[in-house]
Parts: sequence; C-alpha cells; structure tokens
Amino acid sequence: MHHPNLLKAAALFCASISAVAFAPAAPASDACRAGSTPPALGGTACDANLRLRYEVPAVKWEEALPVGNGRLGAMVFGGVGTERLQLNEDTVWAGSPHDNINPKALGALPKVRALLFEKKWREAESLINRDIMNPNNRNEKDPRKQKSHGMSYQPVGDLELLFPGQEFSKVTDYHRQLDIANALATTTYAHGGVRFTREVFANLAGDAIVVRLAADKPGALSFTARLKGPHAKQAFSVEGGQIVQRATTKDQEGVEGKVRFTTRVSILHAGGRLAEAGNGALSLTDGDEAVILIAIASNFVDYTDIGADPDARSLAQLRDALGRLSPKDGGPLGAAYSKLRSAHTEKYRAQFDRVRLDLGTTPAVAKPTDTRVLEFAKGDDPQLVSLYFQYGRYLLISSSQPGTQPANLQGIWNHRIDPPWDSKYTTNINAEMNYWPAEVANLAELHEPFIGLVRDLSVSGARTAREMYGAGGWVLHHNTDVWRITGPIDSAGSGMWLTGGAWVSQHLWDRYLFSGDKEYLRSVYPVLKGAARFFLDFLIEEPDTRYLVVSPANSPENRFPNGGISYGTTMDNQLLFELFANTAAAARALGIDADYAEKLDATRARLSPMRIGRHGQLQEWFFDWDRTNDRHRHISHLYGLYPSWQISAGRTPQLFSAARNSLNYRGDPATGWSMGWKVCAWARFLDGDRALKLIRDQLTLVGGAKVDYRSGGGTYPNLFDAHPPFQIDGNFGCAAGIAEMLLQSHDGAVHILPALPKVWKNGSVHGLRARGGFLVEGIVWEDGRLKSLKVKSTIGGNLRLRVPNEIKMACGGALRPAEGVNENALFAHPGIPAPIFSNPESAGKLAPPNVPKTLEYDVSTTPGQVCEFVWKQ
Repeated sequence: MHHPNLLKAAALFCASISAVAFAPAAPASDACRAGSTPPALGGTACDANLRLRYEVPAVKWEEALPVGNGRLGAMVFGGVGTERLQLNEDTVWAGSPHDNINPKALGALPKVRALLFEKKWREAESLINRDIMNPNNRNEKDPRKQKSHGMSYQPVGDLELLFPGQEFSKVTDYHRQLDIANALATTTYAHGGVRFTREVFANLAGDAIVVRLAADKPGALSFTARLKGPHAKQAFSVEGGQIVQRATTKDQEGVEGKVRFTTRVSILHAGGRLAEAGNGALSLTDGDEAVILIAIASNFVDYTDIGADPDARSLAQLRDALGRLSPKDGGPLGAAYSKLRSAHTEKYRAQFDRVRLDLGTTPAVAKPTDTRVLEFAKGDDPQLVSLYFQYGRYLLISSSQPGTQPANLQGIWNHRIDPPWDSKYTTNINAEMNYWPAEVANLAELHEPFIGLVRDLSVSGARTAREMYGAGGWVLHHNTDVWRITGPIDSAGSGMWLTGGAWVSQHLWDRYLFSGDKEYLRSVYPVLKGAARFFLDFLIEEPDTRYLVVSPANSPENRFPNGGISYGTTMDNQLLFELFANTAAAARALGIDADYAEKLDATRARLSPMRIGRHGQLQEWFFDWDRTNDRHRHISHLYGLYPSWQISAGRTPQLFSAARNSLNYRGDPATGWSMGWKVCAWARFLDGDRALKLIRDQLTLVGGAKVDYRSGGGTYPNLFDAHPPFQIDGNFGCAAGIAEMLLQSHDGAVHILPALPKVWKNGSVHGLRARGGFLVEGIVWEDGRLKSLKVKSTIGGNLRLRVPNEIKMACGGALRPAEGVNENALFAHPGIPAPIFSNPESAGKLAPPNVPKTLEYDVSTTPGQVCEFVWKQ
C-alpha cells in the first residue's frame, strides 16, 4: 500500500533544498540576460548561436530578414546603395465587411446526400460545385451576385533608403544578421574608409518600427528616404517634416476595398541637414547618425467595423514613439535610442528567454546561415536544430501578440498585392499549425489572437450554419480571413469540408489542459458548445451501417479514384469524437449542462470507429480506397495521432501500427509544412531518428546552392518555410515537432525525452510546458539517459512521469511507481473504440509497436511546488 501523504511530504522537502539537489544551467553572460544591451556583431558565443548571419545583401524577398511586434512587420534586405524595408500591418486586407453565404445550399443538401448514399460520387461533387460552393466570380455576369472566396492580406509598401555613391562592389567586411536573442536586425560594412551600421526592430515596448543609421566618422551619413507602395489608390507627401503615405486596399471578387491606412515616417538626426527632396522624400546630408520611426495605422476596428480614423491613429502612434525616443534632458540621440532599444529587448526577452535548448555546437555555427542549411543534411550541426526551434518561437512572438490579428498564412510578412492563397487563414491545417508551439513552447499568451479568432468565427459561423444548412450552433469551412467569412470557398474537393469549427475548437480545450484555468474554460465553453451543437443537427445516419456521418465531406484536398467528395471520412470522425468528448468534459469540469454532456456522449458512441484497410493502413476514407503510392501532402487521417490524443502505442496499439503504416506509405518528401507535420507525427510514434530525418528534409535549402524558388519544399535562405512558396506554418509545425521529441503530455503522463534521436546524446532543455499545469523547468540528459529533471506544478495535482531510465528524487525521498489510470482529470481520456477491419487479413499486416521502454512514477503535488529528480545510477 502506498502513502500519498508521506510522498507529498517528501516532495515538499525536496523542493526546499532544490538549490543543492539540482544543478542549473550555467548562468547567462551579460549579453544573454533579459534587458541587457545587445552586443556588437561578433559578441558572445551565446548571442552568436542565436543569430541568422549572411555575407551579402538580400536580393530576393525570401533572403530578407523579418522583424515584427505582432501588429507591424518589416522585411529587412540589408542593401548598400539602396536599403529596402518591406512593410506590413496586420489589418491591411482587401475588401470590407461581408459574408460569403450561399443560400442555395440549403435546398441542395438533401439531393447531394441522396447521391452520395447511392455512391454517385462524381454527380454529387458536380451538384456541390453548382449549388453549394460560392459562384466563381469569373463566370458571374452580375457583380451583385458575386461571392467572396476570401480577401487578400495586403502589403503596406516599402521604405527605401538611398545612399549616394555607395556600391556593394566597393564594400569590405560586410555582415548582416538577425539576432533572435534580442529581436534586432543589423547590417554593417565599411565603404570609403567609413564603417556604416544599421539596426532595425519592431518595437514591442511601443508601437513603431525603428531604424538606426550610424557612421563611425562625423558628417559621413547621407541618405534619401521615400515610401513606395503597390496600391492603385495611394498618395505620398511630406507633411510637417514627416513622409506620409495614404492608401486604400483593393476591391476583390465584387467586394469593395474599404480599408484605408496611413503610414508616417519621421527622421531624427544628429548633425547634418534634413530637407525635402521632392516627390514625397526627405534627405539627410552630412549627418552623424539618424533614427527613423515608422508608424502605420488603418481604419479597421473589428471585422464588422472600419470606422476608425487612420490619420489620427498613425499620428498618435508616431507621437508616442517620438515621446519614447526624444531625450528629455537634451542628451545625445544615441543614448535615447539605446534606452528605447533596451526597453524593446527587455520586453521581448521576457517572452523569448522562457525556453532554452542546447543540443550541442560544432564549428558549423561560425558559417553563414544559408551555408549551414545547404550543408545540414550531410554535416554535423545540431545547433541549427536549436536555432530553427528558437526561430519558430521568434516568429510567433513577432507575428502574434495579445490584441493583434492572429498570424496568417505568412505570419505578418507579405510583399505581394495578390499573395498565394490570399495569405488567409487556411483552417484545414495551416492556421492551426501556426499555434501548435504556443502552449508547449511557453508562449501561452500568444495563443490569444487565435482564440479570439475562434470566438469571432462562432458568431459569424452561426449565420452560415443556419442559412446554408438549417442547423444550430456554428460552422467553419476550410478558410477564413480578416472579415471572418465561414462559408465554403474554391471548389468542392477542398471547400466542402465542414469540420473547421471542430479543429479550431481543439485549441480552446488544449489551452485549458495546459493551464487548468476554469474561468478561462467558462469563457470559451459557449464556443465549444456551439461547435458541437452544429454537428448534433448536421450528422446523418449512414444507411448501411447506421453510423452517424458527416455528409458531404472530403479528406482535405486529397482525392480517391472516383472523386473527392464522400462521407464519414476518418478525419471528420476523429474531429467529432474529440469535439464531443472535450465539450462534455468541459461541461462536467464546470458543473453545468449535464444533460447536454450525456447527449454528446451518446452521439459520440454512434460515430464510426477508425478503420484499418487491406494494406494494414489506417483508412483515410469510410471505404478502403487508400493507395500505397499516394504521396499527398496532407496526412489528415493521422489527426488522431497528432495533434489529437486518440492514437498511442499503449492504449491503441493496432491503430498505432496502422497509422505508422499509413505514414510510411505517404513517404517523407513533401511540401515544407507537410514535413513539419510529419516531424510531429514521428515524434508521436516515439521514433526520434525518423523525426530527425524529417527535420533534415525540411532543413534543405530550396533549389540547392542556386536557390530555385520553383522547386520542392524545404527552407529558404532566411529560414522561412518553403511550401513552396513561403508559408510560415512549416516553421511553427517543425518547432512544435522538436518540442514533441523532448516532451509529450497527451497520453496520460508527462513523458520526458520520448523521441530522442541517437545523435543527440547530450543536451538540455529548460522551460517547456506540459498539460496539467506543469512547467518543466529543466531536463538534462547525458549519453541518451535522463540525468536530472525539474518540474514545477503551477496548480497542483498528480504528476505522472514517464521516463526512459530509473530516477530518484533529488533529496532521496521515495518515488511511487504509477498504477492504473492517472487520477489527474487533466490527463483523462475516454475509451477509444476498437478499430473495424475492412479486410480479414489486415490484422496480419500490423507489426506490434516497437517503442522504447519506459518507467512511470506518480508524485502528488501542491500549487507552486517544485519537484526535482536525478538519474538513479
């Protein structure tokens, strides 16, 4: 018999002597501490290892370096004769408030379902394209009947800085870099006996983009600044010593462009003369240094209201920035700038410094970043994986902050007036993938813009559910935009997918599992309830099996031999199983809606179990249509493996093996974001070597040394993910996958080092978060064994640890071997139905899971308690 009270006392005693029992990481140097002044180029090893470095200016956009503060973004090219800062603001979108509901869908739905149940797949798809999908605007004669397929995220324009007489061919000692430890882009070079330095950041402590230009000789700095833009409706001027751009975004698919925005640029300088240079430009002549402030604001208030004044907003933002920069005591400009930069880096590092990852370093860290990516597959450069993981965190900090729009298909960085896929929110994988790292990588507050998006969609999606399908609750198809459209877009093969609301709702519940915050859960419960309510109304009984199915349906963007539209797809079943289970669990956690929770349980029991097909694969469709040579980029039927919790080696070994077969059939090479998803999947298969192989595939320089931007997926020189073209979801997906290799918490326990590759023999990670309200303050491993572990329980409750080798409490207290189901409610799972085998011989094609052996322990914790463990040698 175990004695939990004695165990609790032992754990509390261990926490009281933690400073002795646990060896923390070596203290950071001054250059690595939050709030410290960023060092010059070539500073400490800590900073050098968290830099993207290059020896030539960017020519292509995919070589430029991103900075952002969630709302404002810039791509910095590091040019010599001409510097280009390509600018973005998160509410500058085409169009204006509208919806894309097609009321003809309500009458067409019964006919489509009848065709599907008659197995007339192509006829059903044709009817959907004609009567449910939005009319294609190119074939619509009356513009008043055109329906939106989503609006485009738009660039603001460029700030150009022209340096007379400077040429790259005459430059020596050129360097440009992005310091992700301090969120600072720097360019420096020598020209004509003068060293020039530029620094750029998007101020997190204020609301402007800041550029500093300096020369190491007095009077040597001369440049002209001007704004350029791609908009049909725009004007440029100089007003009150500021460069001003006023523009309106474009019309699209019959929706009038009504987003108006204003850009203001102010130049402060020491020495020299600032004067108008014509055509809306300013020139500084013979200056010592200058600081440029860029403010951008639109008339966007929310997705229903564009009544703000962009002129007044941008002016207020610029005045705030000037107030933060202007020396109040008449001191030098450089000192005021240093104070401004320090405030920015301090706020940034308050988020970034929460997680540290050390996989070891080799001499490769001294090479330019593009060279490191080019050589990574055949070289020895584990630190590039650490850098790539932290770069993902940097990009999320820079593109998603509380109060901003969520990160879109390109985060916040887009230079095209007609970007690929409109740079919208694609909700059949990409928008969700953007936020996979948020909780585990200790950036929980950055999840808020996405949670806010889901709240908005539950409102706009309620009308779509009612008018298109005659259902309650709310619905979301596979795309949305800043106007929160929720109707289907494109064509049936991709757009006739109704479970977007279920997927985005998974984020609401998962955030609760990481925090245990019931007040937050109470606030999002109506959204969960509404998402589930839609499917209670929409599900229909399949005539042959009597299972409830989503009909019509697709498996995102893939096709089977007779079309792309069917019913009861595996992903839909997984999504609804999870949605109903999560919503019922939320109701019970809050002590409300008991009858509704029971109804959800009963409906969940009528969903089809997952199915295993003739190839020993997890079926993608209701029918056994899978092909072993299908290399489609989406692995939608593996949603139950990742990001969900439905498939695991211990609880569902047959499904685990079938899912692994499916992923093997799919193959490794794919688009960039798809390889990021596969990293996560192989981590969940507890196969660290295969996950690392996918990281190597993703960290492949697109086009090799010549960088052909039309080639397959991988990574661009600036470490942006190459779909191609650029999509930021691959950066976020791979970052989440790296975290999954080191820590998992979806399968009833906090699993330490679940998928450690053999080559990562020694390392450490500090600051990752686990479900159950646990902060994993430190994991240190040597020769593949867990050496020490430090976990803080923020809310108390049972801590079940799953570890690769025997451990003991650091102070010598007793550890309790785990027994039975984890009593912590935040780790509870409903039972997963046994799979259906489509072919009697399928079971023989399932190899037993071959996974690393582990040990499990239970520790009872109290809020705020720190538990420390060491290897029991």
